Amino acid sequence: MPVALPRRWHLPLLWLLIVMALAAGLGMRQPQPPDEPRFVLAARAMVESGEWLLPHRGSELYAEKPPVFMWLQAAAHQVVGSWQWSFLLPSLLAALLSLWLVSDLARRLWSPRHSLYALGALFCTLQFGLMAKRAQIDMVLVGMTTLALWGLLRHLCERRNLPALWLAGFAAGVGTVTKGVGFLPLLMVLPWFGWWLYQRRRGQVVDGPHPASLLWLVPAFLLGTAVWLAPLGWALLHEPSASLQSYAHELLFKQTGTRYANAWHHRQPAWYYLQVIATLWLPGALLLPLMIKPWWRRLRRGDQRQWLLLGWAALVLLFFTASPGKREVYVLPMLPAMALAVAPLLPGLLRRLCVRRYLFGYSLLLMLATGALGVMMLTDSPWAQAQLARRAMPDTLLPVFGDGLLTFAIAVATLAVWLRVRRAATLVLLTHGLLWMLYGLVLIPALDPYASASAVMRRVGTRIGPDAELALVAWREQNLLQADRPVREFGFKRPWAEQWHDAGPWLAEAPDKRWLLVLDEAMSPCVDPAQVIEIGVANRNRWQLLPGTAWDPACHAERAGANDDED
Repeated sequence: MPVALPRRWHLPLLWLLIVMALAAGLGMRQPQPPDEPRFVLAARAMVESGEWLLPHRGSELYAEKPPVFMWLQAAAHQVVGSWQWSFLLPSLLAALLSLWLVSDLARRLWSPRHSLYALGALFCTLQFGLMAKRAQIDMVLVGMTTLALWGLLRHLCERRNLPALWLAGFAAGVGTVTKGVGFLPLLMVLPWFGWWLYQRRRGQVVDGPHPASLLWLVPAFLLGTAVWLAPLGWALLHEPSASLQSYAHELLFKQTGTRYANAWHHRQPAWYYLQVIATLWLPGALLLPLMIKPWWRRLRRGDQRQWLLLGWAALVLLFFTASPGKREVYVLPMLPAMALAVAPLLPGLLRRLCVRRYLFGYSLLLMLATGALGVMMLTDSPWAQAQLARRAMPDTLLPVFGDGLLTFAIAVATLAVWLRVRRAATLVLLTHGLLWMLYGLVLIPALDPYASASAVMRRVGTRIGPDAELALVAWREQNLLQADRPVREFGFKRPWAEQWHDAGPWLAEAPDKRWLLVLDEAMSPCVDPAQVIEIGVANRNRWQLLPGTAWDPACHAERAGANDDED
């Protein structure tokens, strides 16, 4: 039988597990697509150029996201001194901040005992753990969103607390200039007014702050957005260049309003987020039907906390569902509020045998799936070999993956025998801790040379030698980031023909020492195919390397002349 620890040790031990699991693998990999390399590339350009206001992707302005997340990565690098060790820090710290805020709110809204349940519920959601270990904007957005909710709930549910309210508005403002939807915490005032009216209709005395106090959110929010919008406005007033105006218009209009109302990619049906919740919110997602009746009872009796948490989560879900463009990360900011909403129900649910059996079965299913995959990889099954071949990865990865997955499965099986169904919740916590350690310490570092394109770029550097010059056409951010020397590029979003228009003369100026790396799909007909070198595959893209002597200047002159005539 497991030894029962004193209750005072539960929360510190859970925090130890969380920190170890989420920090596992820090410094053991490079930025990986699709988003990580572009953010690190922009942050590196800020550090190297000293230009922190406008992020750049190579020679072009990067106008798809505000620069706040890249500022954080650049600042982390200035402290740590290594991109490999620093690029994941903003996401990790934002995840830990979100967990602490949820734990503190559960203690304040319900009791110290519920702090443990809210913390465990958030940590054990698959999507939260996965995003905490990725260098993407979304986890920092969750941190800002949760901080804003923390301030709002303290003001609305405890007592009049203007400093907390100002913090909420400021955090929402900073969140908005981190990613455009950072204002969403302010929607909590709508369910609060709904609760206020509901209580008055029932003849109940309404305690708490006066509704007029919420007006302080406006100046606090504007102050938060001024973190970035103020220097941008100053630059527009004093240096109104065409490129700066185009950057501001692209970011403030196309990438916000147009992207929401008339998305041009990631278009999904209205029920898309139900699928996301049913899969990425495991294991808690399958418990949600059991919570509907208890939640409804609490709402009917006017439980202010559940009115605010569930009402806000419903508004966020409705907001994102209304947009034709949908991605699974969009609903990530809902998770802290949902963890808080389930916290008071979990003690009762975990006393039910069916719930404990489900959680126990969930851990066993993870154990069986990873164990089966581990055996397949250790026995060199055709399926496993085919998966690596599709991604141009070597067979040497099979024993690494197999050993890691099988070790995880054996560890979970041992814990299941020790803890049994009676302590299924503890088993799930430990299983998720081991899962993120496996992910961070074994799986992702083994994949890193191929996922980050560092293996291809090392081959490029070895093949051309240390004294050669390198340029890129039809490149990806990871190619520029992983290059071992200064690289010439001819724009990222420019059409391939226009990139070749500039790349050809560059090669012709010094054909004996200049080389070009190009995506195979973008290869020019003006290149001698006999001199093209197949240098490798990364991220399912095939890359080709060619020396300057492979370029035909006469062909380029003809093509350039034809283009000039057309213009």
